[in-house]
Amino acid sequence: MKSVRFSSFGGPEVLEIVDLPDPHPGPGEVRIAVRAAGVNASDWKKRQGLMDPELPQTMGYEAAGIVDELGEGVTDVAVGDRVFGFQASGGAQAELTVLFCYAPIPPSLSFAEAAALPVAAETAARALDQLGVESGVTVLISGASGGIGSAAVQLAVARGARVIGTGSPAKHDFLRSLGAEPIAYGPGMPDRVRALAPEGVDLALDVAGSGVLPELIQLAGGPENVLTVADFAGSQQYGVRFSRGDGGRALYVLSQLSELVEAGRFTLPVGQTFPLSDVAEAHRVGESGSVRGKLVLLPG
Repeated sequence: MKSVRFSSFGGPEVLEIVDLPDPHPGPGEVRIAVRAAGVNASDWKKRQGLMDPELPQTMGYEAAGIVDELGEGVTDVAVGDRVFGFQASGGAQAELTVLFCYAPIPPSLSFAEAAALPVAAETAARALDQLGVESGVTVLISGASGGIGSAAVQLAVARGARVIGTGSPAKHDFLRSLGAEPIAYGPGMPDRVRALAPEGVDLALDVAGSGVLPELIQLAGGPENVLTVADFAGSQQYGVRFSRGDGGRALYVLSQLSELVEAGRFTLPVGQTFPLSDVAEAHRVGESGSVRGKLVLLPG
């Protein structure tokens, strides 16, 4: 099968399409013929050598496709079913991949739309869980219009929370459509939050990593009420929790998405799709930040 791999760290040019042995599922896993695989910021961090030191590395942790092989004990799906989910070892950007966590694709979604969901939704759900977002609280989400941010907005609204979200003025209508009360980021942001919530907010989530943790701590009444998924250095400096997957992942969210999607309460736009062979261009586009919405590779 064809798969994305790199054998040295560097720019997008180190990415190559190689032939690798077909994978096979273990107990409780399924193999899919990949129809779409998500691209994430962690991909270019891996490629640059900022995450895992070993070489070579394959790429991708989320995919959607058609089940073509079942692992031992799998009874909840059948060969031929459309599913989406997570790949454990970073090999989802390939013609075939094994999913250890999966769910049926919501009927209204394409493969590309389904492949855009797992990483953003799991990261958002995990952060909301760790922060304690529930019905009746007011949560400020900094960086609310991106993939993880917009997922966090919608999942928080589904929990019954009031959401204030920062974004550029051009994205305020989009944030309103998700159920958030939008404000502009940048100088004066705390005053704009207090105009909506005079007593401040109960909780704050930093998705953007744009250096706003001191303001979020002030607005939320202390570092214990703030969590970041994007600013590890700032979390250490200011005593804010940093969300990471090794502390327990919110894999349950996959099974919740179908109901939310079909009810029109969850969406994550696909910004652009690329053939698998154009993975380097997908990285260039992603790193430039020029496209709003998820980038997705289409192997077949």
